[in-house]
Amino acid sequence: MLEEAKLLEEDFDKVAANRSWASRFILDGVAYATSLFWQPLQNKEDPYLEVGEAAEGILEGADLFCIKPGKSAQFGICVSQEGYKVGENVAAVALATAMSNKSSFVAVFKVEGGWWYTCIRNDIILSDGDMLFLNEEEAKNQFMSMLAVPDWGAKIAPPEWNIEETDYPDLSALLGKGEIAKLQKIKAIRGTKLLIVVAVSAVVGLWLISSIFSAIFTAKPKAPIVAPVAPKSVKKVEPPPPEPKPWEALSEPDKVMVQCYDRILALVNILPPGWKIAPLSCSAGGATTSWKLEVGRITWGLKALDDSGVNFSARSLSDDGKTMMATTPLESIKKVNSPPSMRQKDLRDTLNDLFQALGQDVTLTNHSYTSPQKNTYRSVKFKISSIQNPMVWNDLLTKFSGLEISMIKYNVDTKIWEYEGTIYAL
Repeated sequence: MLEEAKLLEEDFDKVAANRSWASRFILDGVAYATSLFWQPLQNKEDPYLEVGEAAEGILEGADLFCIKPGKSAQFGICVSQEGYKVGENVAAVALATAMSNKSSFVAVFKVEGGWWYTCIRNDIILSDGDMLFLNEEEAKNQFMSMLAVPDWGAKIAPPEWNIEETDYPDLSALLGKGEIAKLQKIKAIRGTKLLIVVAVSAVVGLWLISSIFSAIFTAKPKAPIVAPVAPKSVKKVEPPPPEPKPWEALSEPDKVMVQCYDRILALVNILPPGWKIAPLSCSAGGATTSWKLEVGRITWGLKALDDSGVNFSARSLSDDGKTMMATTPLESIKKVNSPPSMRQKDLRDTLNDLFQALGQDVTLTNHSYTSPQKNTYRSVKFKISSIQNPMVWNDLLTKFSGLEISMIKYNVDTKIWEYEGTIYAL
């Protein structure tokens, strides 16, 4: 969502009214910025180059940023035309530092104007792990999908969601304990550094000229001293370890599609009397859906889940007893090395030609990412809607090297499947 933030100022009010997320919430009279796009930071002393490259290549138009300190330093970027302001506190940094004793946690806090979802894994804020949803169901779906991932140090959710093994600490107290990081302008770094460099250079230059003048005109000549020159010791610089490429550890795409198909069918076949199933979604983390009560009782819905034979990683019931949610995990899927075989332009042309031959509409988006070691990785993201199930698309899509299936969705009412994924390019 944040990657589409290429807005003209006059369009901001119209887009903000239609989007499903917000850029800030107010707590105890303090504005906290949220929904930043997070990336790892390699050079803590001089972050501008990395921040600038991300602003140009990953989130075009980004003009504000902040730094998350710690052993896994990161920077978050955002676009001021989306409603962000210089000097605002950044919520994700305050929460991450306040809960630094938990290297991994997933949380949703109900705040003024929405539901703030944040997800930190191994001390790293995930790129989509800082989002203020305006819709409660979207926030809950995102939270439930992450419960399929094991080994969380903490799971935080509103108590009215009735999700087992979750806590709900006071957000105000947590943010008060965390470090304060404020949004600042990206370009401001360059100007400040330039002034410092100019000032230091001037001082050094004056000192050098003074030293040369003193050495030539005032110093007494000294007798030359001849001494043996010790051999110079050259310290060997160890090259950095090779950087893992994003396509070297992809979840095997055909297994993701097959298992998602099986899990979605299993959930669709759960038919509680008087309950209506919502659209389903599935990723490598598991399949998730919900049911709405139209007539009947809670016990009928819970019994249908109990008798289904489906292994659930998470189940919950809304506070009013009218919505059930459930997530079922996929079996372990091995990681594969699937290097790209085509350049970005050729891949895009090939995909367009394939889908045109099939008479199938497709949305394609070029994407690039610059890593901490300054390697640029390119890909083409795709999104399709079809009446054909994953077994049909499996053979077609898995012909492409570097394929990653991000999400599969199914709408029971329309019988439409939606597929989202990425194919890496040279």
